[in-house]
Amino acid sequence: MERINVESTPYLPLIDFSPEGKLKLEGRSIPEDVCKLYDPLIAFVDELSVEEVSLDINLEYFNTSSSKKLLELLRHLDANTKVTTIKVNWYFEEGDDDSVETAEIYEEMLHRVDFRYIQYAEAA
Repeated sequence: MERINVESTPYLPLIDFSPEGKLKLEGRSIPEDVCKLYDPLIAFVDELSVEEVSLDINLEYFNTSSSKKLLELLRHLDANTKVTTIKVNWYFEEGDDDSVETAEIYEEMLHRVDFRYIQYAEAA
C-alpha cells in the first residue's frame, strides 16, 4: 500500500494518507472532478489494515460535491472492520457554524467514529 501525498492548490486540498493510519486533508476542496480526487482516497481507506486511524480534516472551504465524497470517505472508513479505533479531528475557524454543523451531521451518520472539534482563531 503506497502513501498518498498531494500538495495543495487553490482548488485542491493537501492530502497526506499514510498506510500507518495518519490521514490528513487540509485547505480548499473545490475540484473540477470530485471522483478523480476522492475515489483513490476511498479505495485507500477500504484497504487500510491498522489498529488506529487518525484523520485530520482542516478544510477552510469545500463545495457540495466534495461534501458528499467526504461523507462517503468517512462511511467507508467507518465500515472498515480491520480498523479498531477511528478518530476524526475536525478543525474549524472561530464562528464557522456551517462547518461544525456539517461535521455533526456526518457524526450522526457514523457508528464507530470519534469526532473531536478543534477551533482555531479567525484569520486576520
